[in-house]
Amino acid sequence: MSAMYLVMILGLMVVAPVVSIVSEYAAGGGAGDVLLLAGKWFVFWAVGVRLFTAGLSQAFRPEFTAGNILGAKTTDRSVLQIVQELGFANLGFGLIGILSLLLPTWIVPAAVAGGLFLGLAGIRHIAKPGKNTKEWIATLTDLLVFVVLLAFVVYAWTTGAAGG
Repeated sequence: MSAMYLVMILGLMVVAPVVSIVSEYAAGGGAGDVLLLAGKWFVFWAVGVRLFTAGLSQAFRPEFTAGNILGAKTTDRSVLQIVQELGFANLGFGLIGILSLLLPTWIVPAAVAGGLFLGLAGIRHIAKPGKNTKEWIATLTDLLVFVVLLAFVVYAWTTGAAGG
C-alpha cells in the first residue's frame, strides 16, 4: 500500500502539475508566464484534486488516515470523528481548487487557503516524532506545494498578475 500511496501523492502533488505546466507552456510556444502556470496547475492538482480525494477518503474511510498515516487507534471514535471532519474541510478546499480551472479568479484565493493549510500541516508534521513513510511523504509534499504556492501568491500580488 505504501508504494501506491507514494505514486498517488507524488503523481498529484508533483508529476501532474509539472506535466501540465510544461504541456501548456509548450502549447503556447513558450509564451506563457511560468509562475502563473505553476499557480494554476498546482492549485488544480495539489489543492484541488489531491485535497478532494483526501477528503473523500477521510470522510468515508477515516480509519485509513487515523491508522495508516497518523498512527492513531482506529477504535477511538473521537479520533475518527476529527479525521472525518477534516475530510469535509478537504472536500471544500479541493472543490474550490478544481473549480478554479473553470473560474480563474479563484486561483489566488485557492492558493492562499490551500497553500496555508498544506504549509501549516507540513510544519505540524515535522514536529511529530516517529513519522512513518506515508507521513514523511505527506509532510514533504505539503511543504513543497506550500513553497510553490507562496511564490505564486507573492508574485501574483506584487505584479498584479492573475487579478492578484
